[in-house]
Amino acid sequence: MKVLIAEDDEVSRIVLSRMLQKWGHEVVATLDGRSAYEILEGEDAPGIAILDWMMPEMDGLEVCRRLRQLNRAEPPYVILLTARDQTDDIVAGLDSGANDYVVKPYDWRELKSRLRVGERMVALQRDLAGRIRELQYAMAKIHELQELIPICSYCKKVRDDRNYWEQVESYISTRTGVQFSHGVCPQCYTKVIAQLEKAGATADV
Repeated sequence: MKVLIAEDDEVSRIVLSRMLQKWGHEVVATLDGRSAYEILEGEDAPGIAILDWMMPEMDGLEVCRRLRQLNRAEPPYVILLTARDQTDDIVAGLDSGANDYVVKPYDWRELKSRLRVGERMVALQRDLAGRIRELQYAMAKIHELQELIPICSYCKKVRDDRNYWEQVESYISTRTGVQFSHGVCPQCYTKVIAQLEKAGATADV
């Protein structure tokens, strides 16, 4: 998974980047909060962000606040890194919009476990967002079928939005993806067979 690191200390940034790459992540590294925010607000933003609290340009808390204001369907999972370990600091970090809080110096095993939690949350968010898009698409199609549909009284063709007449099956299939298999109902079967028998009897005379 793509992970963004925002850390102004060069040594810490390099060590963390290498460790994440060792764990199989694609790393995007920045050294200030403003650069991190600009990347995270983009279309192809990393799913997880590890932000240092104290950074130039914009601190980690402000980055979190601005990210939550975007109100996205798939927001990044944010882990805040800091040496601040007081309860008030942790509360402030989480209230700013961070999903998790890791105190420096941290244990690599702990960070790896927290990253796994982040990966699961991102996967769930993406799955939910995909299902919502599918539902919205389905509701839009249902709305189309709930509208007044002009249909020919004789041939039963339906007129679409382009003023083009098409078979009912084609009209519904285009808008819902439903596939039709054709058959003959009992009433029509009896009627058709009777007509065929009558036509056959007439031909024999």
